Amino acid sequence: MNDLVIDVSGLRKRFGDLSVVEDLTLQVKRGEICGFLGANGSGKTTTIRMLCGLLEPDAGEGTCIGFDIRRQAHDIRRNVGYMTQRFSLYEDLTAFENLDFVAAVFEMPDRQAAVEAIIERMGLKDRRNQLASQLSGGWKQRLALAACVLHEPKLLLLDEPTAGVDVKARREFWDLIHDMAADGLTTLVSTHYMDEAERCSRIVYLAQGRIVVQGSATSVVGESGLVIFEAIGDGIDAVARRMRQAPGVEAAGVFGRALHVAGMDRAALAAAIESQGGGLEWREVEPKLEDVFIHMLSLDEARR
Repeated sequence: MNDLVIDVSGLRKRFGDLSVVEDLTLQVKRGEICGFLGANGSGKTTTIRMLCGLLEPDAGEGTCIGFDIRRQAHDIRRNVGYMTQRFSLYEDLTAFENLDFVAAVFEMPDRQAAVEAIIERMGLKDRRNQLASQLSGGWKQRLALAACVLHEPKLLLLDEPTAGVDVKARREFWDLIHDMAADGLTTLVSTHYMDEAERCSRIVYLAQGRIVVQGSATSVVGESGLVIFEAIGDGIDAVARRMRQAPGVEAAGVFGRALHVAGMDRAALAAAIESQGGGLEWREVEPKLEDVFIHMLSLDEARR
């Protein structure tokens, strides 16, 4: 296997007349954390399922962890960890029993030692004998992650893994991901959280089954061409409502006492601001990844 853990081109998947993934080409290097972004229905989950051998593509070719995605799907499934948004372990088993069952499924030679090691690594020692149904959302996600990496996969596929989990648990979860990336584990993760996307070494934005933007979070923001003006003052809720109707304004959102107005045409934004009269302090600020994400969603909706 070369340095590319994922190397696919021209992937296509349709369900009846619905095209879900179309001409998708993707390369992910060893140890990289690649974030998948996009609206619901953009093809993220379908792509992940094709990569891990659960769905056969209608067209396209390539390899995943060195195995052909068409002819060697079974080998791929044995060597990846796939974590879905929905908790899929047994609620009526303890954390230890769930992990022991997974070790048995993968026919690990010394499964007792493997389970004890992953319990220690994931900080599950105090919850080893607790039923999965009694775990909080954060601990369930940690247990699910432990089950995914128990058999030491070469690739980790995460489909919105922290949905519904509190901020502290999400941060701890991502610390574990980065620790494993430092050891060479490659991760492909879909997420709607921009703070998580910013922790990825590269992000890929999908729209209608196609990759439209990819690169580091910094480069994606820098190359977006998006212009943001910020105002601070009183009465910004009413101003935001009026600004959303102004030509050239794509979005106008209130954050505390600050109003952010976004668009691609700086002159049109300046004219819209001028039309509101005085009373607010305006300044141009750098866009954030969340601003760009909302912009991309707006473009996606306009194409539909």
